[in-house]
Amino acid sequence: MKISVPKEIHPGETRAPITPGCVTKFAKLGAEIEVESGVGAAAGFSDDDYAKTGATISHDRKNLLHSADIVLRLRKPPVEEIAWLKPKAIHVSMLDPFNEKELIQKFADCDISAISMEFIPRTTRAQKMDVLSSQANLGGYKAVILAAEHSNKIFPMMTTAAGTILPSKVFIIGVGVAGLQAIATAKRLGAKVTAYDTRPVVEEQVKSLGAQFLKIDLGETGQTRDGYAKTLTEEQIQKQREAMKKTCAESDVVICAAQVFGRKAPVLVTAEMLDAMKLGSVVVDLAVETGGNVEGVAYDKTIDRNGVTIIGVANMPGRAPLHASQVYAENLFNLIGEFWDKQQKAFVLKMDDDIINSCLVTHDGKIVNQKLNGKQN
Repeated sequence: MKISVPKEIHPGETRAPITPGCVTKFAKLGAEIEVESGVGAAAGFSDDDYAKTGATISHDRKNLLHSADIVLRLRKPPVEEIAWLKPKAIHVSMLDPFNEKELIQKFADCDISAISMEFIPRTTRAQKMDVLSSQANLGGYKAVILAAEHSNKIFPMMTTAAGTILPSKVFIIGVGVAGLQAIATAKRLGAKVTAYDTRPVVEEQVKSLGAQFLKIDLGETGQTRDGYAKTLTEEQIQKQREAMKKTCAESDVVICAAQVFGRKAPVLVTAEMLDAMKLGSVVVDLAVETGGNVEGVAYDKTIDRNGVTIIGVANMPGRAPLHASQVYAENLFNLIGEFWDKQQKAFVLKMDDDIINSCLVTHDGKIVNQKLNGKQN
């Protein structure tokens, strides 16, 4: 079975869908691996690195895609490239399926079995394939490092001959994977950390990392079965903003990491809250690619707003491209390896398996995913 991996062409993308290490693993399964020249250059992997581990290097993108039984990518493909794939081929990548209806329909029309990595279920068995978590983890780390770089203060407390320097105060909004990593990183740098999430269940996790949990009585809240925060009422949102305004005003750094796959990110830090912040404060918006948690954030830009720096850098995991590529490639390998038939030396779509049932979007010329067909929430 031939696995083809084209170079990512999205502007500014530095990550690769496969690493030389994973080429070795695929080769051991009996797969034939062909990668496009330059596939890992931005992440620090040369064509020679891939060739030494068993990959064939292609300089013909169209033929690379057309000859593949499986195509592995990181981002969604250009619509026009779907027609290059041969019928019955399997395409695996992040697809943003809720917002890319034309793309998904094109997969169905071309009889491609498309797998959306964002639809990998959040179960114990599928954890090793969870790209949203692996990438968010790195994004949370990089957000803190970037905030520290832009801050006019240092993070740790220091006792010097010239006096004591107090630690920076960092406020994390949204305690998912990215938020938890941001808490851990800020604590390692010596900051005093406060965190908030609408889900009371995460309080224990916050405290276990040495941070303070901001309690706001919003009445009934909770989380979805996928672990995301449920949508708040207008009254709850207003109450939340009033409480967070005070904490933002006291903080040197605010990091927003509240987003839900497939939905527009909620605006959590308003203009009024930004006005209350001190000169020299820094705000990092990790949700900028889905609309942003911060009012007035500029996509993929860092701006100064009345003395407050607002960082809206897109693709935060891509600022650590080697490790981001490493964990993403492992996620893909773990998916393929889970359903690899050693006798046939092929990836088998087990339609009755809960993982395949959750992440398979199109098959046999149809859109088959229940999430897209409106049969489940």
